[in-house]
Amino acid sequence: MAEHPDREKQTYTTVDDYIAAATYDLEPRLQEMRSVIRAALPDAEETISHNIPSYRQHGVDVVQLAGHGDHTSLNFFPTGAVFAKFDEELKPYRTAKTGVRFPLDEPLPIDLITAIARFRLDEAAQFAERKRSGR
Repeated sequence: MAEHPDREKQTYTTVDDYIAAATYDLEPRLQEMRSVIRAALPDAEETISHNIPSYRQHGVDVVQLAGHGDHTSLNFFPTGAVFAKFDEELKPYRTAKTGVRFPLDEPLPIDLITAIARFRLDEAAQFAERKRSGR
């Protein structure tokens, strides 16, 4: 999507809009990530947050996906617990402060994406419960 001429100017209102703006090599990859996340988080609200697709449940953005020129990414907040839990599984990938990058020339790690999404869902539920109980 970095190569999309209007990328910096374009504001996305739906995930479909975001994926439609992707380059041809990126679009199927984003569709695949979307399907994996939706299967892992069937009750999550699919929305746009910070101009990228986001999956929200329990009042929390559980995970986000993004497309870039040379990779797709799975973003999550907070990151510390995810990095600790999946340390070994994440070693083959470049990571950033808020996510992990999956190179376009490699298959998506479906099981890892699913596991991270479900782990983050548990974190979101715990956070929501703490917030409700005032802890």
